[in-house]
Amino acid sequence: MTTKPDEQHMLEALREAEQALTSRDRPIGAVIVHQGRVIARAHHQVNLLRDPTAHAAVIAITQAANALQTDQLTEATVYVTQEPCPMCVGAVLLSGAARLVYGAADPKQGACGSVVDLTSNERLNRRLTVVRDVLTGECHALLRRATAAA
Repeated sequence: MTTKPDEQHMLEALREAEQALTSRDRPIGAVIVHQGRVIARAHHQVNLLRDPTAHAAVIAITQAANALQTDQLTEATVYVTQEPCPMCVGAVLLSGAARLVYGAADPKQGACGSVVDLTSNERLNRRLTVVRDVLTGECHALLRRATAAA
């Protein structure tokens, strides 16, 4: 269920995604919230860093773990403007985050149900609440802008 705080935090993730767009990277942004406070924010930096693992969610998870000085982000919510890929969902699961909220579905690489669903695999030892389609129109519009600019 979408809440007003979910929409507010997704707007912050969209601002991060805008930064990726200005550096000619895929416009995907992420923020991580713990106990009502943003503890990490990042955007896609694959092209900028020439690093195929420099996805917004992965960078934000590293920042959040450093901010909390732990490898477990229990009680944290990860907000991402696009449905995470398998690598990012794996990182979210391993981080121990409680919730994942995303905006636009990713029909090519999405690992929350679009292509595969790692978030509900009962064989994995982690559980994650997933909230889909938060500000989906705004998230899709930013991805379309990137496609048009390419």
